[in-house]
Amino acid sequence: MLGGKYRAKVIGAVVLAAFLAACSGSQRADRTESLESYTPEQIFERGEFDLARDRTDDAAWYFSEIERLYPYSSWAKRALIMQAYSFHQGKDYPNSRAAAQRFIDFYPADQDAAYAQYLLALSYYDQIDEVGRDQGLTFQALQALRTVIEQYPDSEYATSAILKFDLAFDHLAGKEMEIGRYYLRRSHYTAAINRFRVVIEDFQTTSHTAEALFRVIEAYLSLGLLDEAQTAGAILGYNYRSSEWYEDAYKLLTSRGLKMKSRGNNWLSQIYRQSVKGQWL
Repeated sequence: MLGGKYRAKVIGAVVLAAFLAACSGSQRADRTESLESYTPEQIFERGEFDLARDRTDDAAWYFSEIERLYPYSSWAKRALIMQAYSFHQGKDYPNSRAAAQRFIDFYPADQDAAYAQYLLALSYYDQIDEVGRDQGLTFQALQALRTVIEQYPDSEYATSAILKFDLAFDHLAGKEMEIGRYYLRRSHYTAAINRFRVVIEDFQTTSHTAEALFRVIEAYLSLGLLDEAQTAGAILGYNYRSSEWYEDAYKLLTSRGLKMKSRGNNWLSQIYRQSVKGQWL
């Protein structure tokens, strides 16, 4: 005779095998099917089964059924984070974000809360694909990534969040540069300078700062504002001497008999005093 516990395990395995076999040939889950006769573990394994076959929407549905049928179980908690992951894998970012946020709200002290916050951040970050796109998603990605970095600094996701934060920050600077170049090409020099100034002042740690300084030189020379142009050249020469933009700026200024030297009292001379001279007052 089989022992009671062993017999239950065998029966459970048979039920699960039948459950998976019944659905293995179909491409869609039967959403009208009642799952109340199955254990949360069996439903969870069906969700994993569909997820492994890239049926992410069906997988998310099975995980959501665990949350509905067994709301206070440990399986419900596991299923909720898997919902967020399944939706993300299927590029259903709003639902991924909603599930991740629900996990954070329900289980803020859980060890998977860091991963839920990271998934939430990715739901914004993974939609940042082109510089020309609306940057609202980039701002939201930065905020969510900052939360990972600040609230979960010792988690395994912090390093990745820092890298993605830097890339998203650089992306915003790229947007400002794109608009600035657009204005510069159309001789809207003041508008162009305003965009490049944002990069120089607010995104100075990004890869775009050297070019922003060069473009500012071009714009100021076109306006006949020589002190500003030379001061921008001085900053460029001090911080980015090895860049191609320094060489171009040097040729442009010297061809007009100008020097890469801070002159006058303007916003660039203030940056020069701070970054080169260390004078903050």
